[in-house]
Amino acid sequence: MPNHQEIVDVSKGVPSGEAGTTNLQFGIDFWTLLTDPEYLRNPYPQLNRIRELAPIHFDPSTGIYFVLGYKEFGLMARSRELGRDIRVWTHSWNSEENRRRDPETYALFHEFQPQMINANPPDHRRMRGVFEKAFRPQNMARYFPMIEAECKKLLDALPVDEPFDFMTRFANLLPHRISLNLFDIPQSMDEQVAQWIAALSWIGNIIMTPEQKHEAQVAQKEFKAFVKEHLAACSANPGDGFMSMALAAFSEGVMDEEENLNNVAMLISGSRTTLTLLGNGMLCLLRNPDQFAKLRANRDLMKTAVEEMLRYEPGSSIIPRAVVTDFQCCDTLFPAGSLAIGLVGAISRDPAAFPDPDVFDVAREPNLHLVFGGGPHICIGKALARMTAQVAFTMLMDRFPTIELAGEADWWVDRSDQRGLNSLPLRLRTH
Repeated sequence: MPNHQEIVDVSKGVPSGEAGTTNLQFGIDFWTLLTDPEYLRNPYPQLNRIRELAPIHFDPSTGIYFVLGYKEFGLMARSRELGRDIRVWTHSWNSEENRRRDPETYALFHEFQPQMINANPPDHRRMRGVFEKAFRPQNMARYFPMIEAECKKLLDALPVDEPFDFMTRFANLLPHRISLNLFDIPQSMDEQVAQWIAALSWIGNIIMTPEQKHEAQVAQKEFKAFVKEHLAACSANPGDGFMSMALAAFSEGVMDEEENLNNVAMLISGSRTTLTLLGNGMLCLLRNPDQFAKLRANRDLMKTAVEEMLRYEPGSSIIPRAVVTDFQCCDTLFPAGSLAIGLVGAISRDPAAFPDPDVFDVAREPNLHLVFGGGPHICIGKALARMTAQVAFTMLMDRFPTIELAGEADWWVDRSDQRGLNSLPLRLRTH
Protein backbone atom coordinates (compact mmCIF):
# COMPACT_ATOMS: atom_id res chain seq x y z
CA MET A 1 0.00 0.00 0.00
CA PRO A 2 1.35 3.46 -0.84
CA ASN A 3 2.67 5.46 2.07
CA HIS A 4 2.11 9.14 2.75
CA GLN A 5 5.16 10.07 0.72
CA GLU A 6 3.16 9.05 -2.35
CA ILE A 7 0.13 11.23 -1.57
CA VAL A 8 0.61 13.82 -4.27
CA ASP A 9 -0.78 16.82 -2.39
CA VAL A 10 0.68 16.19 1.04
CA SER A 11 3.95 17.52 2.38
CA LYS A 12 3.67 16.92 6.11
CA GLY A 13 1.12 16.51 8.86
CA VAL A 14 -0.75 19.33 10.59
CA PRO A 15 -0.91 19.66 14.39
CA SER A 16 -4.30 18.53 15.72
CA GLY A 17 -4.89 21.73 17.65
CA GLU A 18 -5.50 24.02 14.68
CA ALA A 19 -8.74 25.99 14.24
CA GLY A 20 -11.90 24.12 13.47
CA THR A 21 -10.86 20.70 14.79
CA THR A 22 -13.06 20.50 17.91
CA ASN A 23 -15.17 17.32 18.08
CA LEU A 24 -14.14 16.33 14.56
CA GLN A 25 -11.64 13.60 15.34
CA PHE A 26 -12.97 10.06 15.67
CA GLY A 27 -9.75 8.18 15.04
CA ILE A 28 -10.64 7.34 11.42
CA ASP A 29 -7.67 6.53 9.22
CA PHE A 30 -8.98 7.97 5.96
CA TRP A 31 -5.87 7.06 3.98
CA THR A 32 -6.15 3.37 4.83
CA LEU A 33 -9.88 3.49 4.16
CA LEU A 34 -9.66 5.25 0.80
CA THR A 35 -7.16 2.72 -0.54
CA ASP A 36 -8.81 -0.42 0.86
CA PRO A 37 -10.00 -2.64 -2.04
CA GLU A 38 -13.00 -3.88 -0.05
CA TYR A 39 -14.09 -0.31 0.65
CA LEU A 40 -13.62 0.64 -3.01
CA ARG A 41 -15.83 -2.27 -4.11
CA ASN A 42 -18.63 -1.13 -1.79
CA PRO A 43 -17.94 2.12 0.09
CA TYR A 44 -21.47 2.84 1.28
CA PRO A 45 -21.63 0.94 4.60
CA GLN A 46 -18.44 2.61 5.80
CA LEU A 47 -19.43 6.04 4.49
CA ASN A 48 -22.86 5.81 6.13
CA ARG A 49 -21.27 4.82 9.46
CA ILE A 50 -18.80 7.72 9.34
CA ARG A 51 -21.45 10.25 8.31
CA GLU A 52 -23.62 9.13 11.24
CA LEU A 53 -20.75 10.04 13.60
CA ALA A 54 -20.51 13.55 12.13
CA PRO A 55 -21.07 15.21 8.75
CA ILE A 56 -17.54 16.69 8.78
CA HIS A 57 -14.33 14.97 9.90
CA PHE A 58 -10.87 16.46 10.34
CA ASP A 59 -7.76 14.46 9.51
CA PRO A 60 -4.92 15.85 11.66
CA SER A 61 -2.22 14.03 9.68
CA THR A 62 -2.92 16.14 6.57
CA GLY A 63 -5.06 19.05 7.74
CA ILE A 64 -7.91 17.97 5.46
CA TYR A 65 -11.60 18.28 6.26
CA PHE A 66 -13.66 15.37 4.90
CA VAL A 67 -17.26 16.38 4.26
CA LEU A 68 -19.94 13.67 4.17
CA GLY A 69 -23.16 15.62 4.77
CA TYR A 70 -25.36 16.87 1.93
CA LYS A 71 -26.12 20.23 3.54
CA GLU A 72 -22.50 20.84 4.50
CA PHE A 73 -21.16 19.93 1.07
CA GLY A 74 -23.74 22.13 -0.65
CA LEU A 75 -22.57 25.11 1.38
CA MET A 76 -18.88 24.57 0.63
CA ALA A 77 -19.41 23.73 -3.06
CA ARG A 78 -21.35 26.92 -3.71
CA SER A 79 -19.27 29.26 -1.57
CA ARG A 80 -16.94 31.72 -3.23
CA GLU A 81 -14.74 31.53 -0.13
CA LEU A 82 -13.53 28.17 -1.41
CA GLY A 83 -12.04 27.40 -4.81
CA ARG A 84 -10.35 24.80 -6.95
CA ASP A 85 -6.86 26.31 -7.04
CA ILE A 86 -5.13 23.79 -4.76
CA ARG A 87 -2.10 26.08 -4.50
CA VAL A 88 -4.16 27.95 -1.90
CA TRP A 89 -3.80 24.90 0.38
CA THR A 90 -0.87 25.43 2.73
CA HIS A 91 0.37 21.87 2.23
CA SER A 92 -0.19 21.57 -1.52
CA TRP A 93 2.18 20.40 -4.23
CA ASN A 94 3.15 24.07 -4.60
CA SER A 95 4.60 24.42 -1.09
CA GLU A 96 8.32 25.12 -0.81
CA GLU A 97 8.90 21.90 1.11
CA ASN A 98 7.12 19.81 -1.50
CA ARG A 99 9.05 21.46 -4.34
CA ARG A 100 12.27 20.33 -2.69
CA ARG A 101 11.05 16.92 -1.56
CA ASP A 102 9.13 15.89 -4.68
CA PRO A 103 10.19 17.88 -7.75
CA GLU A 104 8.53 15.39 -10.11
CA THR A 105 5.11 15.99 -8.57
CA TYR A 106 5.73 19.74 -8.64
CA ALA A 107 6.61 19.66 -12.34
CA LEU A 108 3.58 17.50 -13.17
CA PHE A 109 1.08 19.74 -11.40
CA HIS A 110 2.78 22.98 -12.41
CA GLU A 111 2.25 22.11 -16.07
CA PHE A 112 -1.29 20.85 -15.38
CA GLN A 113 -2.29 23.97 -13.40
CA PRO A 114 -3.28 26.55 -16.07
CA GLN A 115 -6.83 25.46 -16.91
CA MET A 116 -10.35 26.29 -15.79
CA ILE A 117 -10.79 23.29 -13.49
CA ASN A 118 -7.83 24.44 -11.36
CA ALA A 119 -8.50 28.20 -11.39
CA ASN A 120 -10.20 30.60 -9.01
CA PRO A 121 -11.93 33.84 -10.07
CA PRO A 122 -11.35 35.81 -12.19
CA ASP A 123 -9.29 33.35 -14.26
CA HIS A 124 -11.85 30.58 -13.87
CA ARG A 125 -14.68 32.64 -15.36
CA ARG A 126 -12.44 33.95 -18.14
CA MET A 127 -11.53 30.43 -19.30
CA ARG A 128 -14.84 28.71 -18.64
CA GLY A 129 -16.70 31.41 -20.55
CA VAL A 130 -15.00 30.30 -23.77
CA PHE A 131 -16.85 26.97 -23.82
CA GLU A 132 -19.71 27.24 -21.33
CA LYS A 133 -22.43 28.37 -23.74
CA ALA A 134 -21.72 25.46 -26.10
CA PHE A 135 -22.25 22.97 -23.24
CA ARG A 136 -25.71 24.24 -22.37
CA PRO A 137 -28.46 21.67 -23.00
CA GLN A 138 -30.11 23.65 -25.79
CA ASN A 139 -26.80 23.95 -27.64
CA MET A 140 -25.78 20.36 -26.99
CA ALA A 141 -28.92 19.29 -28.88
CA ARG A 142 -27.15 19.91 -32.19
CA TYR A 143 -24.97 16.87 -31.45
CA PHE A 144 -27.91 14.53 -30.77
CA PRO A 145 -27.81 12.92 -34.27
CA MET A 146 -24.05 12.34 -33.97
CA ILE A 147 -24.46 10.68 -30.59
CA GLU A 148 -27.22 8.44 -31.95
CA ALA A 149 -25.06 7.50 -34.96
CA GLU A 150 -22.06 6.57 -32.81
CA CYS A 151 -24.30 4.58 -30.48
CA LYS A 152 -25.82 2.67 -33.41
CA LYS A 153 -22.37 1.73 -34.74
CA LEU A 154 -21.44 0.18 -31.42
CA LEU A 155 -24.78 -1.56 -30.97
CA ASP A 156 -24.51 -3.09 -34.44
CA ALA A 157 -21.20 -4.68 -33.43
CA LEU A 158 -22.39 -6.22 -30.14
CA PRO A 159 -22.78 -10.02 -30.02
CA VAL A 160 -26.20 -11.56 -29.32
CA ASP A 161 -26.84 -14.63 -27.17
CA GLU A 162 -23.24 -14.82 -25.97
CA PRO A 163 -21.34 -13.12 -23.12
CA PHE A 164 -19.31 -9.97 -23.74
CA ASP A 165 -17.85 -7.14 -21.69
CA PHE A 166 -20.11 -4.10 -21.79
CA MET A 167 -17.31 -1.76 -20.71
CA THR A 168 -14.75 -2.61 -23.39
CA ARG A 169 -17.31 -3.07 -26.18
CA PHE A 170 -19.60 -0.13 -25.48
CA ALA A 171 -19.37 2.03 -22.32
CA ASN A 172 -15.69 2.95 -22.67
CA LEU A 173 -15.95 3.58 -26.40
CA LEU A 174 -19.10 5.66 -26.88
CA PRO A 175 -18.19 8.77 -24.82
CA HIS A 176 -14.62 8.67 -26.11
CA ARG A 177 -15.74 8.68 -29.75
CA ILE A 178 -18.18 11.49 -29.05
CA SER A 179 -15.34 13.57 -27.58
CA LEU A 180 -13.18 12.96 -30.65
CA ASN A 181 -16.03 14.11 -32.88
CA LEU A 182 -16.64 17.25 -30.84
CA PHE A 183 -13.01 18.25 -31.30
CA ASP A 184 -12.67 17.12 -34.93
CA ILE A 185 -10.10 14.46 -34.05
CA PRO A 186 -9.82 11.61 -36.58
CA GLN A 187 -10.81 8.10 -35.49
CA SER A 188 -7.27 6.97 -36.31
CA MET A 189 -6.18 8.73 -33.09
CA ASP A 190 -8.76 6.84 -31.02
CA GLU A 191 -6.42 4.42 -29.25
CA GLN A 192 -3.59 6.89 -28.69
CA VAL A 193 -5.85 9.58 -27.22
CA ALA A 194 -7.48 6.95 -24.97
CA GLN A 195 -4.04 6.00 -23.64
CA TRP A 196 -3.19 9.62 -22.87
CA ILE A 197 -6.51 10.15 -21.09
CA ALA A 198 -6.04 7.00 -19.00
CA ALA A 199 -2.56 8.09 -17.89
CA LEU A 200 -3.65 11.67 -17.17
CA SER A 201 -6.62 10.47 -15.14
CA TRP A 202 -4.28 9.55 -12.28
CA ILE A 203 -3.68 13.25 -11.64
CA GLY A 204 -7.10 13.45 -9.99
CA ASN A 205 -6.43 10.55 -7.65
CA ILE A 206 -5.58 11.08 -3.99
CA ILE A 207 -2.58 8.77 -4.17
CA MET A 208 -0.21 8.22 -7.07
CA THR A 209 2.72 5.86 -7.37
CA PRO A 210 5.97 7.18 -8.83
CA GLU A 211 5.27 5.14 -11.98
CA GLN A 212 1.85 6.74 -12.39
CA LYS A 213 3.34 10.21 -11.95
CA HIS A 214 5.90 9.50 -14.65
CA GLU A 215 3.30 8.08 -17.04
CA ALA A 216 1.03 11.07 -16.44
CA GLN A 217 3.83 13.52 -17.16
CA VAL A 218 4.78 11.76 -20.39
CA ALA A 219 1.12 11.65 -21.45
CA GLN A 220 0.63 15.31 -20.55
CA LYS A 221 3.51 16.44 -22.75
CA GLU A 222 2.54 14.21 -25.67
CA PHE A 223 -1.17 15.06 -25.49
CA LYS A 224 -0.52 18.80 -25.38
CA ALA A 225 1.90 18.52 -28.29
CA PHE A 226 -0.80 16.74 -30.29
CA VAL A 227 -3.43 19.36 -29.35
CA LYS A 228 -1.06 22.11 -30.46
CA GLU A 229 -0.56 20.47 -33.86
CA HIS A 230 -4.28 19.76 -34.16
CA LEU A 231 -5.18 23.39 -33.44
CA ALA A 232 -2.74 24.53 -36.10
CA ALA A 233 -4.22 22.08 -38.62
CA CYS A 234 -7.77 23.25 -37.84
CA SER A 235 -6.93 26.94 -38.14
CA ALA A 236 -7.34 26.88 -41.93
CA ASN A 237 -10.93 25.68 -41.64
CA PRO A 238 -12.05 26.05 -38.02
CA GLY A 239 -15.79 25.57 -38.58
CA ASP A 240 -18.20 26.60 -35.82
CA GLY A 241 -17.56 23.95 -33.16
CA PHE A 242 -15.29 23.52 -30.19
CA MET A 243 -12.04 23.89 -32.11
CA SER A 244 -13.16 27.25 -33.47
CA MET A 245 -13.89 28.39 -29.90
CA ALA A 246 -10.41 27.39 -28.76
CA LEU A 247 -8.74 29.05 -31.75
CA ALA A 248 -10.70 32.27 -31.27
CA ALA A 249 -9.90 32.36 -27.55
CA PHE A 250 -6.18 32.19 -28.30
CA SER A 251 -6.17 34.61 -31.22
CA GLU A 252 -8.23 37.16 -29.28
CA GLY A 253 -6.03 36.89 -26.20
CA VAL A 254 -8.69 35.40 -23.92
CA MET A 255 -6.38 32.44 -23.12
CA ASP A 256 -2.67 32.06 -23.55
CA GLU A 257 -1.21 28.99 -25.28
CA GLU A 258 -0.75 26.85 -22.16
CA GLU A 259 -4.27 27.59 -20.97
CA ASN A 260 -5.62 26.78 -24.41
CA LEU A 261 -3.80 23.46 -24.68
CA ASN A 262 -4.67 22.38 -21.14
CA ASN A 263 -8.35 23.27 -21.45
CA VAL A 264 -8.80 21.45 -24.76
CA ALA A 265 -7.03 18.36 -23.40
CA MET A 266 -9.15 18.50 -20.22
CA LEU A 267 -12.42 18.76 -22.15
CA ILE A 268 -11.52 15.82 -24.38
CA SER A 269 -10.64 13.82 -21.26
CA GLY A 270 -14.08 14.53 -19.81
CA SER A 271 -15.38 11.41 -21.54
CA ARG A 272 -14.57 9.45 -18.37
CA THR A 273 -17.51 11.13 -16.63
CA THR A 274 -19.88 9.53 -19.10
CA LEU A 275 -18.24 6.11 -19.25
CA THR A 276 -18.68 5.66 -15.49
CA LEU A 277 -22.32 6.75 -15.81
CA LEU A 278 -22.95 4.16 -18.54
CA GLY A 279 -21.28 1.30 -16.68
CA ASN A 280 -22.51 2.12 -13.19
CA GLY A 281 -25.97 2.93 -14.50
CA MET A 282 -26.32 -0.35 -16.37
CA LEU A 283 -25.30 -2.27 -13.26
CA CYS A 284 -27.90 -0.36 -11.22
CA LEU A 285 -30.62 -1.46 -13.64
CA LEU A 286 -29.50 -5.07 -13.71
CA ARG A 287 -29.25 -5.31 -9.92
CA ASN A 288 -32.74 -3.82 -9.60
CA PRO A 289 -34.82 -5.72 -12.17
CA ASP A 290 -38.12 -4.29 -10.92
CA GLN A 291 -36.81 -0.79 -11.65
CA PHE A 292 -35.43 -1.89 -15.02
CA ALA A 293 -38.85 -3.27 -15.95
CA LYS A 294 -40.49 -0.06 -14.76
CA LEU A 295 -38.21 2.00 -17.01
CA ARG A 296 -38.80 -0.30 -19.99
CA ALA A 297 -42.54 0.11 -19.53
CA ASN A 298 -42.36 3.90 -19.23
CA ARG A 299 -39.59 5.61 -21.18
CA ASP A 300 -40.80 8.97 -19.89
CA LEU A 301 -38.87 8.01 -16.75
CA MET A 302 -35.53 8.04 -18.60
CA LYS A 303 -34.46 11.48 -17.35
CA THR A 304 -35.24 10.70 -13.72
CA ALA A 305 -33.65 7.25 -14.11
CA VAL A 306 -30.36 8.76 -15.28
CA GLU A 307 -30.39 11.20 -12.36
CA GLU A 308 -30.92 8.27 -10.00
CA MET A 309 -28.02 6.37 -11.59
CA LEU A 310 -25.83 9.41 -10.94
CA ARG A 311 -26.96 9.66 -7.32
CA TYR A 312 -26.99 5.98 -6.45
CA GLU A 313 -23.65 4.97 -8.02
CA PRO A 314 -21.76 8.22 -8.71
CA GLY A 315 -18.70 7.97 -10.91
CA SER A 316 -16.97 10.72 -8.96
CA SER A 317 -15.84 9.80 -5.44
CA ILE A 318 -14.20 13.00 -4.23
CA ILE A 319 -14.69 16.71 -4.93
CA PRO A 320 -12.02 19.01 -3.42
CA ARG A 321 -12.15 22.69 -2.50
CA ALA A 322 -9.29 24.82 -1.17
CA VAL A 323 -10.23 27.41 1.45
CA VAL A 324 -9.33 30.93 0.31
CA THR A 325 -10.65 32.75 3.39
CA ASP A 326 -11.96 31.43 6.71
CA PHE A 327 -15.29 29.70 6.06
CA GLN A 328 -17.92 28.70 8.58
CA CYS A 329 -19.47 25.44 7.37
CA CYS A 330 -22.40 24.87 9.74
CA ASP A 331 -20.69 24.12 13.08
CA THR A 332 -17.18 23.83 11.66
CA LEU A 333 -14.68 26.53 10.81
CA PHE A 334 -12.54 25.81 7.75
CA PRO A 335 -9.48 28.05 8.19
CA ALA A 336 -7.90 29.77 5.21
CA GLY A 337 -5.24 27.59 3.66
CA SER A 338 -6.96 24.31 4.52
CA LEU A 339 -8.46 21.75 2.16
CA ALA A 340 -11.98 20.30 2.19
CA ILE A 341 -12.88 17.11 0.31
CA GLY A 342 -16.46 16.08 -0.32
CA LEU A 343 -16.97 12.31 -0.24
CA VAL A 344 -19.60 12.00 -2.94
CA GLY A 345 -20.83 8.51 -2.05
CA ALA A 346 -21.76 9.67 1.44
CA ILE A 347 -23.28 12.95 0.28
CA SER A 348 -25.46 11.21 -2.30
CA ARG A 349 -26.91 8.83 0.28
CA ASP A 350 -27.49 11.28 3.10
CA PRO A 351 -30.94 10.43 4.53
CA ALA A 352 -31.38 14.08 5.49
CA ALA A 353 -31.64 14.86 1.76
CA PHE A 354 -32.87 11.61 0.20
CA PRO A 355 -35.66 9.43 1.65
CA ASP A 356 -34.65 5.75 1.60
CA PRO A 357 -31.23 6.68 0.16
CA ASP A 358 -30.07 3.08 -0.25
CA VAL A 359 -33.05 2.30 -2.51
CA PHE A 360 -32.61 2.67 -6.28
CA ASP A 361 -35.75 4.37 -7.63
CA VAL A 362 -35.93 5.35 -11.32
CA ALA A 363 -38.88 7.64 -10.58
CA ARG A 364 -37.23 9.47 -7.64
CA GLU A 365 -38.30 13.10 -7.45
CA PRO A 366 -37.04 15.45 -6.31
CA ASN A 367 -33.46 14.26 -6.79
CA LEU A 368 -31.24 17.28 -6.25
CA HIS A 369 -27.98 15.36 -6.03
CA LEU A 370 -24.63 17.15 -6.06
CA VAL A 371 -22.65 14.59 -8.04
CA PHE A 372 -21.52 17.25 -10.52
CA GLY A 373 -20.49 19.59 -7.69
CA GLY A 374 -22.06 23.00 -7.32
CA GLY A 375 -21.45 26.70 -7.63
CA PRO A 376 -19.09 28.19 -10.22
CA HIS A 377 -17.18 24.92 -10.62
CA ILE A 378 -20.17 22.69 -11.37
CA CYS A 379 -19.20 20.19 -14.08
CA ILE A 380 -19.23 21.95 -17.43
CA GLY A 381 -20.01 18.73 -19.35
CA LYS A 382 -23.00 17.59 -17.28
CA ALA A 383 -25.56 18.14 -20.07
CA LEU A 384 -23.49 16.07 -22.52
CA ALA A 385 -23.14 13.22 -20.02
CA ARG A 386 -26.87 13.20 -19.34
CA MET A 387 -27.83 13.31 -23.00
CA THR A 388 -25.39 10.55 -23.94
CA ALA A 389 -26.73 8.28 -21.19
CA GLN A 390 -30.34 8.93 -22.13
CA VAL A 391 -29.63 8.11 -25.78
CA ALA A 392 -27.57 5.02 -24.95
CA PHE A 393 -30.01 3.41 -22.53
CA THR A 394 -32.97 4.16 -24.78
CA MET A 395 -31.31 2.62 -27.82
CA LEU A 396 -30.08 -0.40 -25.85
CA MET A 397 -33.59 -1.13 -24.58
CA ASP A 398 -35.13 -0.55 -28.02
CA ARG A 399 -32.71 -2.98 -29.64
CA PHE A 400 -32.58 -5.71 -26.97
CA PRO A 401 -35.70 -6.91 -25.10
CA THR A 402 -33.47 -8.87 -22.74
CA ILE A 403 -30.27 -7.56 -21.15
CA GLU A 404 -28.86 -9.73 -18.38
CA LEU A 405 -25.74 -10.18 -16.30
CA ALA A 406 -23.37 -12.88 -17.55
CA GLY A 407 -20.94 -12.77 -14.61
CA GLU A 408 -19.71 -10.61 -11.75
CA ALA A 409 -19.02 -6.92 -12.22
CA ASP A 410 -15.42 -5.94 -11.49
CA TRP A 411 -14.98 -2.54 -9.79
CA TRP A 412 -11.91 -0.34 -9.98
CA VAL A 413 -9.96 -0.85 -6.73
CA ASP A 414 -6.82 1.11 -7.62
CA ARG A 415 -8.15 4.65 -7.34
CA SER A 416 -9.99 6.76 -4.77
CA ASP A 417 -11.19 9.69 -6.90
CA GLN A 418 -13.48 7.85 -9.33
CA ARG A 419 -15.83 4.89 -9.05
CA GLY A 420 -16.20 2.75 -12.14
CA LEU A 421 -16.00 -0.72 -13.59
CA ASN A 422 -13.16 -2.63 -15.18
CA SER A 423 -15.65 -5.05 -16.67
CA LEU A 424 -19.37 -5.75 -16.75
CA PRO A 425 -20.20 -9.10 -18.37
CA LEU A 426 -23.55 -9.01 -20.19
CA ARG A 427 -25.65 -11.19 -22.45
CA LEU A 428 -28.10 -9.64 -24.92
CA ARG A 429 -31.12 -11.32 -26.45
CA THR A 430 -33.43 -10.09 -29.19
CA HIS A 431 -36.39 -12.09 -27.84
